[in-house]
Order: sequence, then C-alpha cells, then structure tokens
Amino acid sequence: MVQLGSNLEEQWMRSLNLAITNWIIEIKAFQHLKSPSPLFSYAFSTQGLWKVNMYCPVVAMEIENVNSALTDERLFFSLNYHQLEGVIQFNHRIYVREKWFNIAVNVDNVRCDIIRLVNETLLSERGMGTEEKHFPSRISLQLTPTNQSNILMVSVQKSSENPLREFEVEKGIEATIEPPNTFFGLKVSANETTTKSMKPWKFEEWVHGASANLTWFLHDLDDGREVSSSKPSKVSVMNPRAWFKNRYSSAFRPFTKQGGVVFAGDSYGQSVLLKVDKTASGKVMEFEIKGCVWLTYWPNKHHTFYSDTRKLEFKEMLYLNLP
Repeated sequence: MVQLGSNLEEQWMRSLNLAITNWIIEIKAFQHLKSPSPLFSYAFSTQGLWKVNMYCPVVAMEIENVNSALTDERLFFSLNYHQLEGVIQFNHRIYVREKWFNIAVNVDNVRCDIIRLVNETLLSERGMGTEEKHFPSRISLQLTPTNQSNILMVSVQKSSENPLREFEVEKGIEATIEPPNTFFGLKVSANETTTKSMKPWKFEEWVHGASANLTWFLHDLDDGREVSSSKPSKVSVMNPRAWFKNRYSSAFRPFTKQGGVVFAGDSYGQSVLLKVDKTASGKVMEFEIKGCVWLTYWPNKHHTFYSDTRKLEFKEMLYLNLP
C-alpha cells in the first residue's frame, strides 16, 4: 500500500470495500449469517513519525446500540454504502538525560472520514442522498510499550477541549390593541435572552499502568449528553433547528463539510511522556497501539426516528530505535 501512494491506495480500497459491502448485504439478506469484519489497517514507523491507516465498510462495523428497526430501503442504502477511512499520526522525539531517556509523543493528526462507495447520482436515486450518513462520535486510542521492564514513568498533560461556541436565543412577544376614537389602549411586551456555551468535542487523556489513553468525545449541544451512548429525543428529531440538523452545512457544524473530523496538534497537542531506563540503550522499543472508532447516525434532513451507533476496533505495532 505504501508503494502505491495515497491516491491509488484510496481508490483501490474504495473499490474493494464496495465489493465487500455488496457481499455482506447478500450474506445478511439470504443466509442470515454474521459477516466477518473486513477491516484493513496497517502501520509504519520512521524517524520521528508513526502513522496508522485504516479502512472499513460501515455495513461491516459492529452495531453497539440501535433505536429501532431500519425498514426504509432508501435510508438503508445510503447508510450502508459508505466506508470509514482513518489516519492517525504521532510525532515522537527522544531526549537523552543522564540516567534515562525522555520519549515525548505528540498528536500530529487524527482524521476520520465517512466516504461514499457509489456516486452521488446512485445515492440520490436509490438512497436518501449524500447527507444521510454516519458521523464520528467517539475516538479512543491506547499506546502501550510491549516490554515494560525499562519503563520508569508515564506522564500525560491535562485534558483539553475545543473552544467554546457561544450563541444567543431570543424570544419575544409584542402586541398592541388601540381601539379607534378612544383614549384607552393596551400594549403587551415580553422578551427573553439566553446565552449558551457549548463544547461539542471534549478531549481526555489518562494513564493506566504503562498505557497512555487518549479519547475524543462528541456531546449533544442541546442537552450535553455523550452522543455515542445516547439517542436523539423525538422532540429534537422533529425540530428543524436541532444541532444535528443540516450538520454538514451549518456554520457551527462539529464536522468538516464532508462529514469527518480532524484533530490536529495545534488543538490537541498535549504530549505523552515516557521515561525509559538507560539500560534500554541501543534497543528497538515496540509499542502496541489499539484504537476504537464509534460512528453514529442521527437523522439529518430525512424524517425518521431511526438511529444507531457502530464500533470498529483495530490494533497495530509501532517501533522506536533508542540511541
């Protein structure tokens, strides 16, 4: 895949996963069997950089929770003919001290995109269009050295959050009754202004043993609940001004216009610091990176009470040469 280059790699994986999507839908429709997850992921390590790429059809992801049965064939087509494409990049640097090495690992880029597997015309004719699809709702990464005998300490910095989004909600009532040819009149006026501060994405990091954990959570802007473990209320589904309506065109959208997310080092640049004993000098350190990506569907422009959340897990190995 590395030899193909990024552009050919993406085209090849989209073609392959379109075929796999058709195959899985046939298996589930006629044989009622649980299909294997055709996740394809790989990692490579180079000087100062770790990178993991992953691809998986949405139809193959494990369903964690679902609100109701999906009986709408057009919505079924739109939701299933997409794939998850993910990229995780870390920068790492080694600082030599008198008795140990300091290894600093920083988030360079975490990207998750939901890419269609068929053209827009087919999605409009057989499905509900390009805007009815899943969106990333939670991303969790765990970085663990496989040989922990030389690890002296693992440290993380404080969890951080995206900038606040502030908006005002105004409500007003005004009425005037002035009967003609009289000196008496009635005027009624009422006004209310509410300011809300919402944080759609929250970032947390913590240490468990020698493992560093990094997690990004998406929260409902209307009530603050975590999206991946909840479902939209029926009132918000019918409300055209709910936060998840027009989520790919709104100025305050928590996603890119294409429906994905990008977390970069300038927003989430908190580092993981490992102190390694000098006895490991000259060795190759092996790290295991495990991750989970949750995708959620809440109705966008289509009127439906259906919603679901799907989960994908991956595991790869990364390597670091100590001086």
